[in-house]
Amino acid sequence: MSKFKKYRVGSKFKLSRIDPDDSPFLTGDESAQRAELDTLAVELDELQDVLHAEGRRKVLLVLQGMDTSGKDGTVRWVFSRTSPLGVRVTAFKAPSEDERAHDYLWRCHAAVPRTGEIMVWNRSHYEDVLVPVVEGWIDADEARRRYAQINDFERLLTETGTVVVKCMLHIDKDEQRERLQARIDTPGKQWKFSMGDLEVRTKWADYQKAYQNALAATSSDHAPWHVIPANSKRHRNMMIAQLLVKTLREMKLKPPPPDPALKGMVVK
Repeated sequence: MSKFKKYRVGSKFKLSRIDPDDSPFLTGDESAQRAELDTLAVELDELQDVLHAEGRRKVLLVLQGMDTSGKDGTVRWVFSRTSPLGVRVTAFKAPSEDERAHDYLWRCHAAVPRTGEIMVWNRSHYEDVLVPVVEGWIDADEARRRYAQINDFERLLTETGTVVVKCMLHIDKDEQRERLQARIDTPGKQWKFSMGDLEVRTKWADYQKAYQNALAATSSDHAPWHVIPANSKRHRNMMIAQLLVKTLREMKLKPPPPDPALKGMVVK
């Protein structure tokens, strides 16, 4: 049985049953783990080259998680050996005035990957079924409408050549406390800290419930969710790297066929 199966969100999914301390994708000592992660990063670079050369499909990696769950760190480590020409990252912040004047999916559709590209969304359209729910800006009926709209949006993407990989980086409240404290205590990291992080932290249980509902409602055959146990940063990186490599391998990417006109050509 695939190690991923336990962490893929299905019909009987309960976020509370996933232990953020799980680390089934780590084997061997630290040195071996670092070597494996580097090997995966190299293979990911090679697969992205073929994705680009094939020129038909694209990949969207969605990263969601509570503050300090490691979205930035995932990008830094998983794509450490990948050409920046083949990977784009979009970080979704609070919507601007112009974005608020459009429907909530408008800014997301403008940032979907181009053919041959891997696009990473650091936060995403799922912010619009998390924050507004917790803050009470939308009711349960509107949340259900948005779940359906998101499913339709992702179906559109997959039916037009985009493979969607969605990862919820799952940490516990104690781990978040330690990471926030480390930001406060380290002058070079204080820029990462916001007082707003503490306000969101007081609503931890509400956000866990909002994640439970959103993941259960929007994990589909065409765009499934995986919950990534992320108390261990190395496990987080390893699991997502393996998931991406597995996904790209299963796409059975093929470069264009050789050009007959080049057969026997000698460059002088």
